[in-house]
Amino acid sequence: MFKINHSIILNTCAILLCTITIISCQTTPKEELPPNIVWITSEDNSKHYLKLFDENGIAAPNIESLAEHGLIFNRAFSNAPVCSVARSAIISGCYGPRIGAQFHRKIATVPMPDSLKMFPAYLREAGYYATNNSKEDYNINKTEGVWDESSKKASWRNRGENQPFFHVFNIGVSHESSMHFSAEDMETNTPETDQNSFEIQPNHPNTDLFKYTNALYRDKIREMDRQVGEIIKELKEDGRLDDTFIFYYGDHGGVLPGSKGYLYETGLHVPMVVHVPEKYKHLVNSPVGSSVNGFVSFIDLAPTVLNLAGIDIPKEIDGKAFFGKDINAEELNSRDETYSYADRFDEKYDMVRAVRKGKYKYIRNYQPFNFDGLMNNYRYKQLAYQEWQSLYDKGELNEIQSAFFENRSPEMLFDIDTDPYETKNLANDPEHKATLLDLRNRLNTWIKGMPDLSFYPEHHLIGEAFNNPVAFGQKHKKEIEKYMEIADLGLLNFRETENSLTQALDSSDPWERYWAIIVCSTFGEQANGMESQIKSIATNDTELINKVRAAEFLGIVKKLDPSSVMTNALYTSEKPSEALLILNSIVLMTSSNYNYNFNIELDKMSKVVTEDPEVMRRLEFLNVL
Repeated sequence: MFKINHSIILNTCAILLCTITIISCQTTPKEELPPNIVWITSEDNSKHYLKLFDENGIAAPNIESLAEHGLIFNRAFSNAPVCSVARSAIISGCYGPRIGAQFHRKIATVPMPDSLKMFPAYLREAGYYATNNSKEDYNINKTEGVWDESSKKASWRNRGENQPFFHVFNIGVSHESSMHFSAEDMETNTPETDQNSFEIQPNHPNTDLFKYTNALYRDKIREMDRQVGEIIKELKEDGRLDDTFIFYYGDHGGVLPGSKGYLYETGLHVPMVVHVPEKYKHLVNSPVGSSVNGFVSFIDLAPTVLNLAGIDIPKEIDGKAFFGKDINAEELNSRDETYSYADRFDEKYDMVRAVRKGKYKYIRNYQPFNFDGLMNNYRYKQLAYQEWQSLYDKGELNEIQSAFFENRSPEMLFDIDTDPYETKNLANDPEHKATLLDLRNRLNTWIKGMPDLSFYPEHHLIGEAFNNPVAFGQKHKKEIEKYMEIADLGLLNFRETENSLTQALDSSDPWERYWAIIVCSTFGEQANGMESQIKSIATNDTELINKVRAAEFLGIVKKLDPSSVMTNALYTSEKPSEALLILNSIVLMTSSNYNYNFNIELDKMSKVVTEDPEVMRRLEFLNVL
């Protein structure tokens, strides 16, 4: 029998344990830091003016250099065609009409949805150094903890040692204001871009002024690209190209007339290129140097950054990540829908919603009599806008060019592949009826799902909803669906709608009456049989805006001069946003389409109303100030 030597066994085990520990320490990789992420955002650039995306565009070598070691996103979209609304979608990851952030410029801001933070706050909690240089422009209350620094001096270089960073750099050289040149400027400043090197888009007049504007805009894009190069150079000097994702994208569409502020592709379809760092290629399943044809939009940016950083995406975010763990390239390229919205931009009101699925774009104009070219003071500082309007008034435009100044169809359907500038409406084409109905249903499902708060006027939302817009929307979901059903009566044959419109005009709910009047204005003279009911509303309604909407209908069908009703409502209003909506109807009635005269006396208006900057723009245009 063998005698067990316990001492030898214990010593042998100790040696084995030490050996295993040493090997384990040598083979277990050091925990990898999350990637750095930089956003380079240029103002007012749609994809149509960069050669990387469109043959009618110009070369942008620095943006193109990002694509050499990255991905080109051929289908990237803003959810709104104007600054603050687009940026509110980016910072929140949420659709504006769901959270009350859909109006530009803001009269009142809204809180973030309950329990949701602006996304950089989650990055900071995870150890990131988050900086913004420097534009914010949110319609949402900014809470503490969003940025480590947000200023013109903000830089990733101020972070702690081995601290990952997220940095935003905004380039403003191509902003709309850069097109506010004078006739004298045209005489003294010749654009670098050859004015015969591109084509004028078909809805624009082919004039010397439009050629000059196009060329100057392309010059601004060239300068923007140079500034992109400076940021890339700084990152390279710091040795950060191999561990930093660099996103370049436009903050919404361009500034040539009819783009920024409108739900056409030139207002929404943005350029996007993402540099993929060598060290983190495993977080991207698409081959570096290739193109992504799947649809991505601004609500997707926040969840994408969080996913790249390895942070759980809050369930309240509407968007969907397109980089990071669990993102499949095939699934990404199969994404083919994007939704967008337009409401008040500056002093000009409208309500338009759109969905694009694949090559088809469906636009729903809820107030189609508010034609696209209705006066917006800031837009019309641009000489090209002024010339466009002047040529229309003189009758010197063709049908496509004139559409901007005329009533729109309630529904528009475009084949973007064959008609990139959306000039041929297919909504009434029998061959496209199935597509129309499919996209209409998709849009309606999206609107109901939010639900869309814009079925209430802005002034009502400010007073009743803006302390918690999401909760208000959920509480009033059924009412919003009812307003939407009334609005959609405008898509039917008028004879099919008479009974429903009669009931809605007599409803105890003021917003059912509101939408019924708007539908009557959409039908125009077909709704003349409603004249008696609507005249009663113009005189007796409890809501000032319903009196105005009623007078608007009567003015459209030439049954009543609307000036007295509208002016008296303006004098009575104590709310700037309500007065703005009244003034929108007044400006419509003074346009060349109707030519009614108004004599507004400033001293009869509320002081709180007349001091509002957006109201002041309307009054300035109406020669009241």
